[in-house]
Amino acid sequence: MKRLLLVEDDRSLGATLRDRLVREQYDVTWVETKQRALIKLSEGLWDLVILDIGLPDGSGFELARHIKESTSAPVMFMTALSTAEHRLEGFEIGAEEFVPKPFHLRELLLRIQHVLERHPVRHRISCNGRVIELETRAIVQPDGRREHPAARDFELLQLLITSSPSVISRNQILDVLWGEDKFLNQRTIDNMIVRLRQLLGDTGSTCIRSVRGIGYQWCGDGESSLAR
Repeated sequence: MKRLLLVEDDRSLGATLRDRLVREQYDVTWVETKQRALIKLSEGLWDLVILDIGLPDGSGFELARHIKESTSAPVMFMTALSTAEHRLEGFEIGAEEFVPKPFHLRELLLRIQHVLERHPVRHRISCNGRVIELETRAIVQPDGRREHPAARDFELLQLLITSSPSVISRNQILDVLWGEDKFLNQRTIDNMIVRLRQLLGDTGSTCIRSVRGIGYQWCGDGESSLAR
Protein backbone atom coordinates (compact mmCIF):
# COMPACT_ATOMS: atom_id res chain seq x y z
CA MET A 1 0.00 0.00 0.00
CA LYS A 2 1.39 3.40 -1.00
CA ARG A 3 2.20 5.74 1.89
CA LEU A 4 1.16 9.38 1.44
CA LEU A 5 2.03 12.27 3.73
CA LEU A 6 -0.57 15.04 3.45
CA VAL A 7 0.48 18.45 4.84
CA GLU A 8 -2.59 20.69 4.95
CA ASP A 9 -3.59 23.18 7.66
CA ASP A 10 -7.23 23.54 6.55
CA ARG A 11 -8.91 21.00 8.83
CA SER A 12 -12.01 20.54 6.73
CA LEU A 13 -10.06 20.00 3.50
CA GLY A 14 -7.43 17.86 5.23
CA ALA A 15 -10.00 15.52 6.78
CA THR A 16 -11.94 15.24 3.51
CA LEU A 17 -8.84 14.42 1.46
CA ARG A 18 -7.52 11.95 4.03
CA ASP A 19 -10.80 10.05 4.12
CA ARG A 20 -11.11 9.95 0.32
CA LEU A 21 -7.50 8.83 -0.18
CA VAL A 22 -7.98 6.07 2.40
CA ARG A 23 -11.02 4.88 0.41
CA GLU A 24 -8.74 4.82 -2.64
CA GLN A 25 -6.54 2.28 -0.76
CA TYR A 26 -3.72 4.64 0.21
CA ASP A 27 -2.04 4.65 3.61
CA VAL A 28 -2.44 8.34 4.51
CA THR A 29 -0.98 10.39 7.36
CA TRP A 30 -2.35 13.93 7.64
CA VAL A 31 -0.51 16.69 9.53
CA GLU A 32 -1.26 20.40 9.78
CA THR A 33 2.15 21.97 10.37
CA LYS A 34 5.68 22.02 8.99
CA GLN A 35 7.11 20.78 12.30
CA ARG A 36 4.80 17.76 12.43
CA ALA A 37 5.69 16.99 8.82
CA LEU A 38 9.41 17.02 9.65
CA ILE A 39 8.80 14.54 12.46
CA LYS A 40 6.84 12.21 10.19
CA LEU A 41 9.47 12.46 7.45
CA SER A 42 12.11 11.24 9.89
CA GLU A 43 10.00 8.25 10.94
CA GLY A 44 9.73 6.35 7.67
CA LEU A 45 9.64 6.22 3.90
CA TRP A 46 6.95 8.03 1.95
CA ASP A 47 5.83 7.32 -1.59
CA LEU A 48 4.51 10.88 -2.03
CA VAL A 49 4.31 14.11 -0.03
CA ILE A 50 1.36 16.40 -0.83
CA LEU A 51 1.75 19.82 0.72
CA ASP A 52 0.31 23.30 0.92
CA ILE A 53 2.59 26.34 0.67
CA GLY A 54 1.04 28.55 3.36
CA LEU A 55 1.55 26.61 6.58
CA PRO A 56 1.04 28.13 10.05
CA ASP A 57 4.68 27.61 11.13
CA GLY A 58 6.60 28.04 7.89
CA SER A 59 6.64 27.85 4.13
CA GLY A 60 5.78 24.74 2.18
CA PHE A 61 8.59 25.74 -0.18
CA GLU A 62 11.08 25.44 2.69
CA LEU A 63 9.65 22.05 3.61
CA ALA A 64 9.88 20.87 0.00
CA ARG A 65 13.56 21.89 -0.17
CA HIS A 66 14.22 19.85 2.96
CA ILE A 67 12.42 16.84 1.46
CA LYS A 68 14.44 17.08 -1.76
CA GLU A 69 17.73 17.41 0.14
CA SER A 70 17.15 14.55 2.59
CA THR A 71 14.81 12.01 0.95
CA SER A 72 13.84 10.57 -2.41
CA ALA A 73 10.10 11.15 -1.92
CA PRO A 74 8.35 12.99 -4.77
CA VAL A 75 6.54 16.22 -3.88
CA MET A 76 3.20 17.58 -5.07
CA PHE A 77 2.05 21.09 -4.20
CA MET A 78 -1.66 21.67 -3.57
CA THR A 79 -2.23 25.35 -2.86
CA ALA A 80 -4.25 28.52 -3.44
CA LEU A 81 -0.96 30.34 -4.09
CA SER A 82 -0.85 29.51 -7.77
CA THR A 83 0.58 32.52 -9.59
CA ALA A 84 3.15 31.92 -12.31
CA GLU A 85 5.88 32.89 -9.82
CA HIS A 86 4.66 30.35 -7.28
CA ARG A 87 4.42 27.60 -9.88
CA LEU A 88 7.91 28.35 -11.19
CA GLU A 89 9.40 28.27 -7.70
CA GLY A 90 7.68 24.97 -6.98
CA PHE A 91 8.97 23.33 -10.13
CA GLU A 92 12.46 24.77 -9.62
CA ILE A 93 12.53 23.06 -6.20
CA GLY A 94 11.69 19.80 -7.94
CA ALA A 95 7.94 19.33 -7.48
CA GLU A 96 6.31 16.71 -9.67
CA GLU A 97 2.94 18.46 -9.74
CA PHE A 98 1.45 21.84 -8.81
CA VAL A 99 -2.32 21.65 -8.24
CA PRO A 100 -4.09 25.00 -7.72
CA LYS A 101 -7.00 25.32 -5.31
CA PRO A 102 -9.88 24.91 -5.83
CA PHE A 103 -9.45 21.67 -7.74
CA HIS A 104 -11.57 18.80 -9.00
CA LEU A 105 -11.06 15.82 -6.69
CA ARG A 106 -10.92 13.34 -9.56
CA GLU A 107 -8.17 15.38 -11.22
CA LEU A 108 -6.15 15.35 -7.98
CA LEU A 109 -6.51 11.57 -7.70
CA LEU A 110 -5.33 11.10 -11.29
CA ARG A 111 -2.31 13.36 -10.72
CA ILE A 112 -1.40 11.39 -7.58
CA GLN A 113 -1.70 8.13 -9.50
CA HIS A 114 0.54 9.41 -12.31
CA VAL A 115 3.25 10.59 -9.90
CA LEU A 116 3.26 7.25 -8.07
CA GLU A 117 3.55 5.36 -11.36
CA ARG A 118 6.64 7.40 -12.24
CA HIS A 119 8.28 6.95 -8.84
CA PRO A 120 8.39 3.42 -7.45
CA VAL A 121 9.99 3.36 -3.98
CA ARG A 122 12.59 0.88 -2.79
CA HIS A 123 11.34 -1.22 0.11
CA ARG A 124 13.87 -4.08 0.06
CA ILE A 125 17.56 -3.43 -0.47
CA SER A 126 20.34 -6.01 -0.62
CA CYS A 127 23.97 -5.62 0.37
CA ASN A 128 26.64 -8.22 1.18
CA GLY A 129 24.03 -10.97 1.15
CA ARG A 130 21.90 -9.15 3.72
CA VAL A 131 18.40 -7.82 2.96
CA ILE A 132 17.26 -4.53 4.46
CA GLU A 133 13.48 -4.41 4.88
CA LEU A 134 12.57 -0.76 5.15
CA GLU A 135 8.93 -1.32 6.07
CA THR A 136 9.68 -3.73 8.93
CA ARG A 137 12.89 -1.91 9.93
CA ALA A 138 14.83 -5.17 9.90
CA ILE A 139 18.08 -6.52 8.46
CA VAL A 140 17.81 -10.17 7.40
CA GLN A 141 21.12 -12.01 7.73
CA PRO A 142 22.30 -14.70 5.24
CA ASP A 143 21.22 -17.45 7.68
CA GLY A 144 17.70 -15.99 7.93
CA ARG A 145 18.10 -14.28 11.30
CA ARG A 146 16.30 -10.94 11.52
CA GLU A 147 18.21 -8.16 13.25
CA HIS A 148 16.43 -5.02 14.44
CA PRO A 149 18.85 -2.08 14.84
CA ALA A 150 18.18 0.62 17.41
CA ALA A 151 15.52 3.03 16.14
CA ARG A 152 17.91 5.94 15.57
CA ASP A 153 20.47 3.68 13.87
CA PHE A 154 17.84 2.46 11.43
CA GLU A 155 16.68 6.02 10.75
CA LEU A 156 20.27 6.85 9.76
CA LEU A 157 20.44 3.81 7.48
CA GLN A 158 17.14 4.78 5.91
CA LEU A 159 18.32 8.35 5.39
CA LEU A 160 21.46 7.17 3.60
CA ILE A 161 19.50 4.80 1.36
CA THR A 162 16.78 7.26 0.38
CA SER A 163 19.34 10.03 -0.25
CA SER A 164 21.57 7.87 -2.48
CA PRO A 165 23.63 8.67 -4.50
CA SER A 166 24.08 11.95 -2.60
CA VAL A 167 26.73 12.23 0.12
CA ILE A 168 25.13 13.16 3.46
CA SER A 169 27.18 15.33 5.77
CA ARG A 170 27.33 14.77 9.51
CA ASN A 171 25.60 18.11 10.07
CA GLN A 172 22.76 17.08 7.76
CA ILE A 173 22.36 13.84 9.67
CA LEU A 174 22.22 15.73 12.96
CA ASP A 175 19.60 18.13 11.57
CA VAL A 176 17.37 15.38 10.16
CA LEU A 177 17.58 12.89 13.04
CA TRP A 178 17.74 15.27 16.00
CA GLY A 179 16.57 18.66 14.73
CA GLU A 180 16.97 21.35 17.35
CA ASP A 181 17.50 18.77 20.12
CA LYS A 182 21.03 17.85 19.08
CA PHE A 183 23.15 17.95 22.24
CA LEU A 184 25.81 15.58 20.94
CA ASN A 185 28.94 15.57 18.86
CA GLN A 186 29.59 14.10 15.44
CA ARG A 187 31.42 11.12 16.93
CA THR A 188 27.99 9.76 17.84
CA ILE A 189 27.21 9.43 14.14
CA ASP A 190 30.49 7.64 13.48
CA ASN A 191 29.64 5.12 16.21
CA MET A 192 26.21 4.53 14.64
CA ILE A 193 27.88 3.86 11.29
CA VAL A 194 30.17 1.29 12.95
CA ARG A 195 27.15 -0.57 14.36
CA LEU A 196 25.35 -0.53 11.01
CA ARG A 197 28.41 -1.80 9.15
CA GLN A 198 28.71 -4.67 11.61
CA LEU A 199 25.09 -5.69 10.97
CA LEU A 200 25.62 -5.43 7.21
CA GLY A 201 28.89 -7.37 7.16
CA ASP A 202 30.29 -4.23 5.60
CA THR A 203 33.96 -4.80 6.40
CA GLY A 204 35.08 -3.35 3.06
CA SER A 205 32.69 -0.37 3.19
CA THR A 206 30.89 -1.63 0.10
CA CYS A 207 27.51 -0.50 1.44
CA ILE A 208 28.30 2.65 3.42
CA ARG A 209 31.20 4.67 2.06
CA SER A 210 33.05 7.25 4.15
CA VAL A 211 33.74 10.52 2.34
CA ARG A 212 36.65 12.14 4.11
CA GLY A 213 35.86 15.50 5.68
CA ILE A 214 32.20 15.38 4.61
CA GLY A 215 30.13 12.41 5.74
CA TYR A 216 28.72 9.19 4.34
CA GLN A 217 27.19 7.76 1.17
CA TRP A 218 25.06 4.70 0.55
CA CYS A 219 26.52 2.61 -2.28
CA GLY A 220 24.77 -0.73 -1.87
CA ASP A 221 25.79 -3.54 -4.16
CA GLY A 222 23.50 -3.22 -7.13
CA GLU A 223 20.91 -5.74 -5.91
CA SER A 224 18.17 -3.38 -4.79
CA SER A 225 14.62 -4.52 -5.50
CA LEU A 226 11.84 -2.08 -6.26
CA ALA A 227 8.30 -2.41 -4.95
CA ARG A 228 5.41 -0.91 -6.88
